[in-house]
Amino acid sequence: MDEQAMITRDLALRLCANATEFDQGWIEADAKIVVAFTAPRDTALIHRVVAAGRALGVGRLLVGRTRAEFAYEPVTEVAADTASVVHVIRSWGDEPTDVLVAVEDFSAAVLVTSTTLTVAAGPPDFLRPLVGPDLESARTAFAEEARDSRDPELLRAAQAYNCLEPGARHARNPRGPGPDLAERLAVRARSLREGSPGAAAALRALRGGWAWAMLAVLLVAPFFVPATAAAVPAMAGMLWLLAQLAWLSRSRTLAFSTLVRVLLLGALLVWPLAAAEDALTAYAGVDRWVAYTYVAVWVEEAGKLLPLLLLVRLPARRRFRRLAAVDYLLLAAASGAGFQAAETLLRALPAGGATTLPFPGLAALLPGAVAVPELGVHFSGHGVLTGLVGAALGLAVVGRRVWGAWLWLLPPAAFALAVLQHMMFNAAVAEAALGSPLEPHPATAALYGFTGGGTADRWLLLLLLVCAVLLDYRTARCAADVTPPLPGHPPLPGLRRRAYGRAIRLGVRVPGDIAPVFRRAALLWAHAPLRMALTLSDLLHEAAVTLAAARRGPAVLGTAWRFLRERRAYAMGAARAGERPWRRFPAREDLRSTGHRLGTAFFGSAGAVAGACALVAVCSAVGASGPAGAVEVHAAASAGRVPFAAYAAEALHHAADWYGALPPSALPWVWTWGAALLTLPAAGWSVPRAYPDAEAFLREPSRMAGRVLGAVAPGQVPYAAAGLAGLLLPRVAERPLHRP
Repeated sequence: MDEQAMITRDLALRLCANATEFDQGWIEADAKIVVAFTAPRDTALIHRVVAAGRALGVGRLLVGRTRAEFAYEPVTEVAADTASVVHVIRSWGDEPTDVLVAVEDFSAAVLVTSTTLTVAAGPPDFLRPLVGPDLESARTAFAEEARDSRDPELLRAAQAYNCLEPGARHARNPRGPGPDLAERLAVRARSLREGSPGAAAALRALRGGWAWAMLAVLLVAPFFVPATAAAVPAMAGMLWLLAQLAWLSRSRTLAFSTLVRVLLLGALLVWPLAAAEDALTAYAGVDRWVAYTYVAVWVEEAGKLLPLLLLVRLPARRRFRRLAAVDYLLLAAASGAGFQAAETLLRALPAGGATTLPFPGLAALLPGAVAVPELGVHFSGHGVLTGLVGAALGLAVVGRRVWGAWLWLLPPAAFALAVLQHMMFNAAVAEAALGSPLEPHPATAALYGFTGGGTADRWLLLLLLVCAVLLDYRTARCAADVTPPLPGHPPLPGLRRRAYGRAIRLGVRVPGDIAPVFRRAALLWAHAPLRMALTLSDLLHEAAVTLAAARRGPAVLGTAWRFLRERRAYAMGAARAGERPWRRFPAREDLRSTGHRLGTAFFGSAGAVAGACALVAVCSAVGASGPAGAVEVHAAASAGRVPFAAYAAEALHHAADWYGALPPSALPWVWTWGAALLTLPAAGWSVPRAYPDAEAFLREPSRMAGRVLGAVAPGQVPYAAAGLAGLLLPRVAERPLHRP
């Protein structure tokens, strides 16, 4: 508190709209969560208020009365203990009054009215000691109590704090936007699984059998058409890049199967973009060097964003509005990775296939880069460059309300960086191959060197990924009042408490009359460790849920994975919508039911709920391509060819020439091989919903073969392997979830 004693009027004007209601502007300032509840006026309530203050790591509380007749009384600063607060309240006399208890920096407060109504506002850690860990249930219970009692004060509070929608007749079934195509398909798939489980199992078995057959085609086709051996390493490298980004994006709301389908869309973009490059080159009448350096670069860098901007948004427009910041990164990276896989494969077909494409090493970080040491250029790959643009777009879309509209400068800057890196690489390789006297402007070359010459792109992508994860968790915490909680207790309570205390102590010292830029910098210094500590706690909480589910077998682990992802999507949708109507999908009741089942599995029984299934292991030799995941190539080229330039039209022309020279006997194998490339990424990558029962498998293995195929397609083998490995975890792996 300031050196000059604060009077009640000043405190009430900062926090309250009137004696019994918080100010909406103060609530919206830091996206505070508000929970209203009823409680008897006794020492137990004061004890809970003090516990809430201690949860924020504060040792002092501000206590005052909010009514107008006490406007010029001084606010009392007391120690955060029950006896001190009770002593102050009793010193006011026996007449019931409205009491306001706040922390020093006004980031959290409790308004105790003279009736049974109590309203608390602040971060989730402040609210949990008051109403319990489930904030959403507390708000729902208060809404039901207000509706059933028909108390005007309770109903007004429930509507003011959005526990009820305006209009009691429609409050039980709030209206929102209708479903999009993706949601309709999801509902139909769920109806099929629940209404016709036999048909759903048969379709899953058919899908698994087809996927294994197509994988066999990819492995057998090189014996008849050697050039087709390039498909497996080309796709494996991009899948490994996508798997790394998906694992690091801990706040993602998209399933990995969706990302693989977008990868397929990116690969199919090679044909329309190559046609556009040819058309623009012919229309402009430019030479080949200009076509490689300028036409191809702009067309490809813009075209790779089509799955993100059009193909994903049109069929899933409601889902598009619930995306997290890292989802934009992942969608863009998947599209770019698919484009690079197709371009690399088309370029490798005339060269003879597998001899030019090594497998990516498991230690390779974001593979797909191409380095030309003789020319001094480095191409980070389409997946990394397009991922940079997607990451910048995600930060701008999700973070503009937190950090301001200036974030919209990031997407153009990231797109310009991607164009620069792509253009310099194509120009250098084309100049070496064509012997062209043209070269980029010296200022362009200087800017290219200043940005790291392509070697820093993947590290910049990882930095933006970390920023996106921090932003996503911060955004999701704003919706804790409407999101079902995770099972168990949040970890690291001591770290969160100390981080809150540090932020409050430093924040209250920042003067309010200094320049805004200095004030924002000081507050950023005060709150940055708190944001990191809260994000770390959220990450560890989700990890603890995952480990506890893994100990109970693949089925429970798959349920936990889906629950965590859908819960994040629900929280992001609520946070991004704000006060606007939004599409609640999946339904909050379904999320709550799934969370309850997981909690019962974790805490309700001592025995582990485990499932087992038979796995078919596919072992393949994996060769390392260097620790950086970059493939070094030489600039030697002949006959006017540019074999390593990132130019889709050139790659498509050479692949067409290769196809035209094939003997008729090889064509059926090439057609089947192409069908495998198109259908294998389309299905069989989602988390399985059902695994075969171990006892039934041992009794009737023939009847269980279909269930094994339905649960263990090639893309689902890692899920089953992780579930089986989780059975080996010791009981100590669950300790963080049980420890308060």
